[in-house]
Amino acid sequence: MTSLRSICVYCGSQPGRDPVHLAAARATADAICAAGLRLVYGGAGIGLMGALADRVLASGGEVVGVIPETLVRAEVSHEGLTEQRVNADMHERKAMMAARGDAFLVLPGGLGSLEELFEVWTWRQLRYHDKPIGLLNVAGYYDGLLAWLDHAVEAGFVRAPIREMLQVDADPARLLERLTESAGRG
Repeated sequence: MTSLRSICVYCGSQPGRDPVHLAAARATADAICAAGLRLVYGGAGIGLMGALADRVLASGGEVVGVIPETLVRAEVSHEGLTEQRVNADMHERKAMMAARGDAFLVLPGGLGSLEELFEVWTWRQLRYHDKPIGLLNVAGYYDGLLAWLDHAVEAGFVRAPIREMLQVDADPARLLERLTESAGRG
């Protein structure tokens, strides 16, 4: 593993109903800037994604957005990023985001965020990469998912060492510190 320079963040294109999620996105941005990291994210200017990018940019940080052409045409792309990469489709987007990040951090989100989490986690299981993966469990948002993952281990469908690859915390700064430490090992 190498040292952490960029963090790839997956999160909702909606703000969610509970303001704690928006606050967590902003706190994550603060932690990213305090650590001197570059943000790599989905390139949208809406929801948690937009709040995260706006806060990093307002703090003088570097933000790389990666977005498919269809979403640019739907007028959800963020204007004013440090760098905006437009891709042909979601597959190309996810591959580029994964390549540009030294670690992965998942904030509250919907199906897309879950799909991205499971894809990079599966890639790690298959040893396509050895980058750390973190899940920000704000206000218990992912409690049900975590219970299911533990059940999958108990049922014999997920091995315990694979489950342990996912680092979970409710505090963005503490989770980012743990991901940084994990990236430095190896």
